[in-house]
Amino acid sequence: MAELAEITLVGILVTDPELHFTSTGIAVASFTVAANERRYDPATGQWVDMGTTFLPCRIRRQAAENVAESLTKGTHVLVTGALRQREWKTTDGDQRYAYEVDATEVGISLKHATAQVTKATPGTTRDSENHGNDDKPQI
Repeated sequence: MAELAEITLVGILVTDPELHFTSTGIAVASFTVAANERRYDPATGQWVDMGTTFLPCRIRRQAAENVAESLTKGTHVLVTGALRQREWKTTDGDQRYAYEVDATEVGISLKHATAQVTKATPGTTRDSENHGNDDKPQI
């Protein structure tokens, strides 16, 4: 089996997270992170925007509910997870590719905000029972 590409993103939520549930009742939050690439131009002494990468992300279980409840569009976040590639053929037969992140952790960037933390009570989430290891990412 191929190794998954682990990735950490730092960026801004471009939409509010959308929460839905699978047919088996597992919570899934979907959101998109915009990561801006900037480089320092020594000739001008200025930072120059090089472009923006938009990556769709998903997180599951209790973390999904926490993300949907806690985060909104415009929030600076850090996301860690597995980078996955989807591929498909168009009706014209052209091959297309897209990338997504199956997130395992999402946090608020404290570089741009402060946070008031409310801890979940131990033993009240499914993740606490199995440490989240039974998730089989499905894309």
